[in-house]
Amino acid sequence: MERQELKRELDATLEARRELGSEYESALVESFVEKVDAQVRRRLAEDRLGAARGGGGADRVSAGTGAGAVPGSGTFGERFGFAIVTLVLAVPLSAIGATQARLSGLVVVWAGIVAVNLIHARSPRGRAKGVDAA
Repeated sequence: MERQELKRELDATLEARRELGSEYESALVESFVEKVDAQVRRRLAEDRLGAARGGGGADRVSAGTGAGAVPGSGTFGERFGFAIVTLVLAVPLSAIGATQARLSGLVVVWAGIVAVNLIHARSPRGRAKGVDAA
């Protein structure tokens, strides 16, 4: 249900961008990012609360993570979802960077995207459990 809500929000943001034009693009992107951030924070709080209670919520445990595992702790779905979100956000950010600072802005945006994905991939939560860090 959360994904459908985010998809509707993204569709509404893109439609508003088409209607309002590029002058409001940064405000629209910022608004969407805030909504995504709020949803991520809420979900993390739910996960932490579930872990503090000693279970982790059986309805949110991914298949193949094992009993009692904390949901989203480096599963393929989490990593794939994170990559998709960063690429979706890359489109408007690239447009803003290229519009404001041309090639250098575009390079900075993509360097940031690559850095965020590398940091996430190397973090303990970004790797699947049982995989050695070689």
